[in-house]
Amino acid sequence: LCKAMKDILGDKVDKVQVGTRITDSPCVLVTSEHGWSANMERIMKAQALRDSSMSTYMTSKKTMEINPAHPIMAELRRRVEADKGDKTVKDLVWLLFETSLLTSGFSLEEPTSFASRINRMIMLGLSIDEDELPEAAPADLPALEPTADSKTTSMEEVD
Repeated sequence: LCKAMKDILGDKVDKVQVGTRITDSPCVLVTSEHGWSANMERIMKAQALRDSSMSTYMTSKKTMEINPAHPIMAELRRRVEADKGDKTVKDLVWLLFETSLLTSGFSLEEPTSFASRINRMIMLGLSIDEDELPEAAPADLPALEPTADSKTTSMEEVD
């Protein structure tokens, strides 16, 4: 499971390992002992006089620790063993990563993709098929009201 999660997350995490200190949550993100904390990373991102080269060392190396006793991780492991390429598994791994980012105090790089993943999971939980979604209807705009004299506008009347 750790290897599959690391493959899905790529360079977003330094490594994925089994944590021994986690009790309630399925996973947490931790930084190295000498790495930047979430608060320091947020402060450095807000600096006005920073250059683009700072972003390479600015982001801390994050380690994802998973809780093997948590039911979410047990089910995720079962699904990874069944099919590593399952889109739902990838969405769940990304959701776990992004929620652990938020709970650890970091900020999301792409909040819109997080929101779309949450919406997909809600639809899955409610057994709504993506094909059942209505097409985006154009917003109905009210018709323009014709004026008595189309050459004269209310601004011209004031002048």
